[in-house]
Amino acid sequence: MIGHFSYGQNEFHPVKEYTLTINNEMVNLAGKDMPAMTINGGIPGPTLRFTEGDSAIIHVINKMGVETSVHWHGILIPNFYDGVPYLTTPPIKAGETFTYKFPIVQNGTYWYHSHTALQEQNGVYGAFVIEPKEKTQDYNKELVLVLSDWTNQQPKFVLKNLKRGNEWYNIKKKTITPLNRVIQQGAFGAQLKFWRQRMESANIADVYYNAFLTNGLNIQDYAEFKPGDKVRVRIINASASSQYWLTFGGSDPILISADGQDVVPITHNKTFIAIAETYDFILEVPLSGKIEIRAMAQDGSGTTSTYIGTGEFLPAEIIQRPDKIEMMKKMADMKMRMGAPAIKLHPSKVDAKHMMHHWGMKMNHTMKKSHKNSMSDSISMSQMHVTPLNEPMEMTMSMDSMHAMTMKDTTHMKMPMKGMDMFSEYNYDYLKSPENTAYKNTGPVKEIILNLTGNMSRYIWSINGVPISEADKIKIQQGLVVRITLNNLTMMHHPMHLHGHFFRVINNQGDYSPLKHTVNVPPMQSVTIEFDPDTYGDWFFHCHVLYHMSSGMSRVFSYDTPRDPRMSGYPIRKITKGGNKFYFWGMTGVASHMSDINLVASNLRNQFTFEAEYGWNKNYETEFTYERYLYDYFRVFAGINVENKYAKDLESATPTAIAGIRFFTPYMFNLDVRMDSKLRPQISLSRSLMIFPRTLLYGKYEYQRDFGLLNTNDIHTNAGKKFASETTWSVGLKYFLSRNFSLMASYDNRFGGGGGLSIRY
Repeated sequence: MIGHFSYGQNEFHPVKEYTLTINNEMVNLAGKDMPAMTINGGIPGPTLRFTEGDSAIIHVINKMGVETSVHWHGILIPNFYDGVPYLTTPPIKAGETFTYKFPIVQNGTYWYHSHTALQEQNGVYGAFVIEPKEKTQDYNKELVLVLSDWTNQQPKFVLKNLKRGNEWYNIKKKTITPLNRVIQQGAFGAQLKFWRQRMESANIADVYYNAFLTNGLNIQDYAEFKPGDKVRVRIINASASSQYWLTFGGSDPILISADGQDVVPITHNKTFIAIAETYDFILEVPLSGKIEIRAMAQDGSGTTSTYIGTGEFLPAEIIQRPDKIEMMKKMADMKMRMGAPAIKLHPSKVDAKHMMHHWGMKMNHTMKKSHKNSMSDSISMSQMHVTPLNEPMEMTMSMDSMHAMTMKDTTHMKMPMKGMDMFSEYNYDYLKSPENTAYKNTGPVKEIILNLTGNMSRYIWSINGVPISEADKIKIQQGLVVRITLNNLTMMHHPMHLHGHFFRVINNQGDYSPLKHTVNVPPMQSVTIEFDPDTYGDWFFHCHVLYHMSSGMSRVFSYDTPRDPRMSGYPIRKITKGGNKFYFWGMTGVASHMSDINLVASNLRNQFTFEAEYGWNKNYETEFTYERYLYDYFRVFAGINVENKYAKDLESATPTAIAGIRFFTPYMFNLDVRMDSKLRPQISLSRSLMIFPRTLLYGKYEYQRDFGLLNTNDIHTNAGKKFASETTWSVGLKYFLSRNFSLMASYDNRFGGGGGLSIRY
């Protein structure tokens, strides 16, 4: 078992010292010169090497014009040096140096990266290798492989593009699922089920990447390894938002370590490595042959390869690219409810247990009955005490009872259900700890349910429907084992990482379940972890998809201990409010019959929108609104509308105040119901739909009634006449040329028909 960061007073510990300089430089990693952030002039940064028992001193020099930070991922470390700015560690200001000092109390393969803004995507990451005091594995050579993803786009614009919501990244990756392909593959019924639950399709990855890299290059060739060499290959997934399938050419490798912790050696070729995980393999270089280690992005959008040895090429297995439409068909056959909200009306009043049972996988009657019986068999009411927490559910029971319940629940939950095998490869059952990891503590257990929730259309990610900016800390205490059910209610994989701790990932190995610091939770699946709190301070817990974390999917685990006085002047709200920033985007259309503009500024709850349409027949309308999101799909709004009263008469423009509600309906329609200051009710419905790989169909219908309650003397209109009304409608097509430009053609019953260019920014 791994140790704690404490040394005896009289022990001698060799000091090992490094200096890391973070700077802005131009790099070319994917065919284009791009501004990046380098460490000691490179991407990735240098591999830091220590031996268990060393004392580390690491000077980080910030030569950039913005602040930065370094987090030591997976390292057991004093809280103050964990490297999360404003939470545990001061940010490293522009032009300043910060020195990290901590004991090395473990061994294994780890890594380091920035925890500031989106700097990890920009290049601030590197490997951290700790040799054991005594060598226990049979190998004579070693190789560190750092996997990463690279985009020829500034990360802030990547996140902006995700926030504004369009299909360009899927178009570029060829993972788009337009209606014509859905129909061709006989999946229209499945698509309707997804639309009914406000889901577009089964998504896999968010971002288009220009390159996938190993140690900074798409292809690495290590010809220096000789036949017969036994090579320990340390593989680190330092990607911002890409997960990989690892495959090996030649003989199957032996997996010996996961997240820096030894596992019972097992021959294992096809291995899924989630973001922030590390795996160590031992492979033997053949007498003649060049071994390929291939990492394929999970959605099949690209690969990166490493070659070891010389001679005949020994290719790795090529994993079949996933078929998203077939995935959607399988998921539609499951008994599940999708679309759990990412923000809620009352974030302080969340029942995680209710959310877990209301959304996600639905068990059949037999399974429910079996599950109920297993609980009653293992727990009596006298053993269980339920208390409300900052996080919605907490249960206290004996460890023996908990283990008994878990084993029975697992048996019943693995009963076959149509389609459930689609995620069968995304588990940790092949990992077994060489030592018993079960906690000897037979006292009470703090049980916490954390539902992983998200909204792809607005790109908000949260836990229990609450982003970190609206959440309280999760209180933990020493001596009370914490058991967490991570229940994924989204279509995405979420690699969840807990700082400063290792936890048991409960699998079919029972008492020998593996220890990890990061665990991947597949779509619509649950994973249980547990740990024995044994330190102090506040520790970050978050999804390691960088853009998910930056959009709210994180929490702070707190021992409720006094804050380090050195953190005075660094308010914690700087990190907890990070996912509630305003983002700005817009779109302008210029066509032969009209022009229009749409500008948006939006954060979690608030949105400002300006819209204007101008027809070359001199009809025009402008509108400015403020919206307040009460929860994901429902908001209230108020604003002002200005339009000309008479056709071709610009001077007849009149402003009216407006107020109403907007609702994102099942089947993905945008509904707008409003009343204006002339007491005219109006309803509108709009929808857009990808019908071909690059072609978007969109339309809007609007109906307004004027009961003549005001302006009854206006002889130029129908005001004053019973049930006077106005109907406007439009329909159009957009063909995506690039991320920011589309050709468009449309018809509007006010402006006529025409075509032109649509520009997004």
